[in-house]
Amino acid sequence: MLLMAFLAITVSAETTTETEEVQNTSQTSTNDVPAWVKNIKFSGYAMLQYQGQDKEGAKTNTFNLRLARFILDGKIGDFDWRAQIQGTNAKGPGEPTVQLVDLYTEWRKYPEFKIRAGQFKRAFTFENPTHPITQGWRGYADVINRLSGFGDRAGEKSSGGRDIGVQLSGDILPNANGRKLLHYQVGVYNGEGINRSDKNNQKDIIGGMWVMPIQGVRIGAFGWTGSHGDMVIGQVYEGYDFYSARTITGNVRLNRYCLSAEYDKNEYTFRAEYLHSQGWGTGVIGSNVINYELGDKADGWYAFGIVPLIKSKLHAKARYQTYRISKEWSSSVNQIECGLNYFFTKNLEMHLEYSHVNDRNLAPDNHNYNLLDVELDFRF
Repeated sequence: MLLMAFLAITVSAETTTETEEVQNTSQTSTNDVPAWVKNIKFSGYAMLQYQGQDKEGAKTNTFNLRLARFILDGKIGDFDWRAQIQGTNAKGPGEPTVQLVDLYTEWRKYPEFKIRAGQFKRAFTFENPTHPITQGWRGYADVINRLSGFGDRAGEKSSGGRDIGVQLSGDILPNANGRKLLHYQVGVYNGEGINRSDKNNQKDIIGGMWVMPIQGVRIGAFGWTGSHGDMVIGQVYEGYDFYSARTITGNVRLNRYCLSAEYDKNEYTFRAEYLHSQGWGTGVIGSNVINYELGDKADGWYAFGIVPLIKSKLHAKARYQTYRISKEWSSSVNQIECGLNYFFTKNLEMHLEYSHVNDRNLAPDNHNYNLLDVELDFRF
C-alpha cells in the first residue's frame, strides 16, 4: 500500500513536470499514465488518547495511541476500490497490532443497485459504519461493540464490525425533488470476522432498510442470521477416566435485530438504537469456548445528542447507554456521559468526555466508577 501511494505521488509529480515541458514544445504524452493510477488517493487519520478511571482494583491513568489508519482509494471505470491498514495497541501497551481492515471493490454505475465484494463493514446498525472520528465519542456504544462484531459477545476476535462477503445496496423511490426516500442493503458473509475464512461452510445473511421521510432523518431496521463454526460446545468423559475428556465442537446459531432512528443535519446529530441477540456466546474476545452461564440472549441500547455551541468550532454532547450481557438487569452496564468536541480546523479536533459508569457485574459495593477521556484526532 505504501509503495502504491509512493507510486501515485511520483507519477503525479512526473506528470506535472512533463506537462510543463510539453507546454514549451508540443502537446504530447500526458495521457501515457493510466487513468486508474491518476485516481489513486492516499489518506489516513490518527487518534491520540489520554484516559483515566477510578474503578476499584483497576485504576488507570495513561496516554494511549488509540488508532492509526492508512488508506488507499481508487477508481477503475465504474468500480471504486479501497484498501485500509490499521495500527492499534488493542492487545495492550507494547503489543501493537497491525492488520488489514478493508479491502473491497464496489460497482457504482447505478445508485439504485450497487455491488460490493471483499472485506468491509457489515450491513448492521447505523453506528457501525460511522467513521471513528465523526462518531464523536471515546468509542462506539457498548452494545455496538458487543453485538456488531467489534469485541463481540460471540467470541470472534475484534473485527471492527467487518466481515468478508458480498453486499447489494441502493437508494430508491425519489421524491419530486429527486431525493431518494428508501435505502436497502443486504449482504452474505463468512460470519467469522476479518481476515478469516469460513469455518463451517455456512454463511451469515445481514440486511437493513431505512426510510428518509424528510432531509436529515433516517428510521430503519436490521436483521442478522448466521452461525459461528468450530465452537467448543461441551466435553464428554469416556469410560472410567474422569481426569480427561474429549472436547466437542460444533456450530452455534446467531440471530440478531436492530431498530434505529437518527436526525443529522446542520451539525445537530441525534441517534438512538436498540439491539437484541439470541445465541450462545463466550463473553471473551478471541475465545471459542461457550460460556453457558451467560445465557443465550443479550440486548442493549443507546441514545445521544451532539449540538453546536459555536458553529463549526465547538459542540456539546451527551449520551446514555445500557448493555445487558445476559438480558437481565443484574448483568447490565449503564453509562451516563457528557463532553465537548472542539475543532481547531476541519482536520484537527479534540474530544473531552466524562462518564459515570454503573456496572452491576462488579461487587455490590463497587458498582459505580468514573472515567475521563481526552482525545486529539487528526486526518491527512
